[in-house]
Amino acid sequence: MKKKKAALPANATEIILESISDGVFTVDHEWRITSFNRAAEEITGTPRREAIGRYCWEVFRSNMCEGGCVLRRTMKEGTTHVSTSTYIINSEKRRVPISVSTAPLKNEQGDILGGVETFRDNTVIEELRRELRSSFQQGDMVSRSPLMKKIFTVLPRIAESDSTVLIEGETGTGKEILARALHDLSSRRDKPFVAINCGALPDTLLESELFGYKAGAFTSAVKDKPGYFAIADGGTILLDEVGEISPAFQVKLLRVLEEREFQPLGGVDRQRTDVRIVAATNRDLAELLDRGEFRQDLFYRINIVRLQLPPLRERKEDIPLLTERFIDKMNRLRGKAVTGIDEEAMWLLMRHHYPGNIRELENIIEHAFILCSRGQVGVSHLPAYLLTAIPSPSPLREAHVLTEKEVLLEALRRNDYNRLAAARELGIHKSTLFRKIKKFNIALPAVDGRSTSSKSP
Repeated sequence: MKKKKAALPANATEIILESISDGVFTVDHEWRITSFNRAAEEITGTPRREAIGRYCWEVFRSNMCEGGCVLRRTMKEGTTHVSTSTYIINSEKRRVPISVSTAPLKNEQGDILGGVETFRDNTVIEELRRELRSSFQQGDMVSRSPLMKKIFTVLPRIAESDSTVLIEGETGTGKEILARALHDLSSRRDKPFVAINCGALPDTLLESELFGYKAGAFTSAVKDKPGYFAIADGGTILLDEVGEISPAFQVKLLRVLEEREFQPLGGVDRQRTDVRIVAATNRDLAELLDRGEFRQDLFYRINIVRLQLPPLRERKEDIPLLTERFIDKMNRLRGKAVTGIDEEAMWLLMRHHYPGNIRELENIIEHAFILCSRGQVGVSHLPAYLLTAIPSPSPLREAHVLTEKEVLLEALRRNDYNRLAAARELGIHKSTLFRKIKKFNIALPAVDGRSTSSKSP
């Protein structure tokens, strides 16, 4: 005789919710929690009895609660959202990375009663990701490039010494970030790290900034002010754009490097300084040396250890990695839920020359975040110059003419065909937009966003 199968109990839904490993909770229109399953208790560390009836942001304290709440968007639009990455602060004040999915909570008539959110603890996944990244990360610098890995390999050994380091590289390659990584790896890590752009200041101001001054040294010097060499005592000082220093000031800097002493403006006594000096430049100091614009003795004093940072065009394998990092950074800063970048947009990023290097790539992603609130960054979110910069002889350019046309059309549609507004969004001049409209034979409506009156074609 066959054993009769047990029927599902009336509270089957409740049993299922209690059995799954994902946290599940619901809220009403006042954002108060109305249900809270077992997994939600375990992930947040908050007992159900304490969670029910409280505002959801009081329990979860997520970065999305401050802006860009996915659950709020779900209840407002009546749409579902799947796998948005964020984090919460649990009852032990520990940051817990999670992935979130949301859906509107409806009755049989389709009325929205509130919202339901499921969330998954991604701590293990994040730990594995960090472990994987650590193999190509040094401080705040990340790279898969063999050129950068060579720097990463020698950096800890360089950090152990107190020798002066010269960092060479184009503007935007991350010279200051490398100098900071060097400081953080050294025994001076608990002391100050200060950076000064030598090329941005005239000699007199540069001298007062580096060496400080005494009260009465000049008209506005009403009290003593310590310079960077005093502030950074025991730590590291970065002299950025050292190639821009005048020959006259190079003599004063050389004296500090040789004697480890400096004299504040208006002062009588010399002061000792214990700082590790890192110099950085985007110019070829050897060429300046040949032209007599840079002192030979100073060059050999700062050129004890030289690190050459490659431009981004020579380490393009890092573009996807850097893009992911900038997207994560902008999500945290802007409270958005951008999940990545699509293939076509990445195609454009990989083929750009990057005269502005890493700084330019970061600016491109920041531009994309202005136009993209969630989902993936697409071609329409990127600056228009990335399309126009593709060389004409390239067969790939012809394949992307349609893409550029679509970008223009999307911008025009978003701005109700207001040409000036569309040009501002694309980051191009109005006349450039008119030229492209003509080039692609884009038909414009008789009415645009500036007026409701008819226009002649």
